[in-house]
Amino acid sequence: MSRDRTREGLATRAARAGINADPGHGGIVAPINLAATYLREDPAVPGPFDYARTHNPGRAVLADAIAGLEGASGACLTASGMAAIDLVLNLLPAGARIVAAHDCYGGTQRLLNARAPQRGFEIVYADATDLTALEAALQPGAALLFLETPSNPRLRITHIEAASALGCKAGAIVAVDNTVLSPAIQRPLELGADISVSSLTKIINGHSDMVGGVVSARDPALLDDLAWWLNASGTGLGPFDAFLATRGLRTLPLRAKAQSDAALELATRLSGDRRVERVDYPGLTGHPGHALAARQQAGLFGPLLSLEVKGDPRSFLEGLELFTLAQSLGGAESLVSVPALMTHAAMTPEARTHAGISDSLVRLSVGLEDVDDLWRDIDTALARL
Repeated sequence: MSRDRTREGLATRAARAGINADPGHGGIVAPINLAATYLREDPAVPGPFDYARTHNPGRAVLADAIAGLEGASGACLTASGMAAIDLVLNLLPAGARIVAAHDCYGGTQRLLNARAPQRGFEIVYADATDLTALEAALQPGAALLFLETPSNPRLRITHIEAASALGCKAGAIVAVDNTVLSPAIQRPLELGADISVSSLTKIINGHSDMVGGVVSARDPALLDDLAWWLNASGTGLGPFDAFLATRGLRTLPLRAKAQSDAALELATRLSGDRRVERVDYPGLTGHPGHALAARQQAGLFGPLLSLEVKGDPRSFLEGLELFTLAQSLGGAESLVSVPALMTHAAMTPEARTHAGISDSLVRLSVGLEDVDDLWRDIDTALARL
């Protein structure tokens, strides 16, 4: 008797990803299938797997698992998070108007700005937390509304349901970059978005040992269009990376809660520290998006927080030992970065200023270390100021 997966909790669905999916040998864990091409019995009738650029058994297992967590009709897996965003852009006609959050990830802005002259896109950056400004930007007939919430690195919160309604009214496809939280914490499709985009590299995989992306869609017809472009462009995820991401997905709900709890503890301590100028974390009651985040993020606030210290941030960075200076987020290990010089360096100084990303802003990705050890590390680094 088959299980009714719709009645299972998120942790159960995640833990069971790819389990007992090896019909050939009965392995508990789905195997890595490295075949580039597959046998056909009839030249006119392809089987479930035909050519690895189009489909791969391991990729199918991961896509099905993520779609189940997102509440999607299906998912397309790409070779990177940026390839996932670019896949969405393939849905748009030449000359399309794209409205994007003004404080979205620097790599997203780099891609949008680079595609604009190639395909005649009109890119409008708007404050997505201001629904009036967002509606004004959408009115001239936007084809795509691209949101990111919480935004990276300032962690501003956009009202997904309200923004999606505005996008729908304007006739735009609504896509939400859910990388910072993952479907373990936030499910944009359930809040009205058409598409949810994530970098698998980050919290979904959670082990900093693979690179990939995923695009999930509510509408089967929209998913078919995405799958067509994925096959045509040849930017699908490789089998070994799919295996690693499936392994990481099984512990995602546990990691997401543990990292969120630790990030909230650190943000709370930092917000009351006289050596700190400002802390950005939606879990803090003083954060302007706190109440909204609590509603649409399943009561968790994610592993990412940002701060500005009173003093030279380089001294602070040099004093850290448990936080490794590196790009990325969401892994089991704690990381620290300076967005203006690293993850958002592709943005112009003017764009960074507009987004509130100063040269002294420091971003912390909180891992799975003991929170008291992480605090001692931060406290020691702050003492150098």
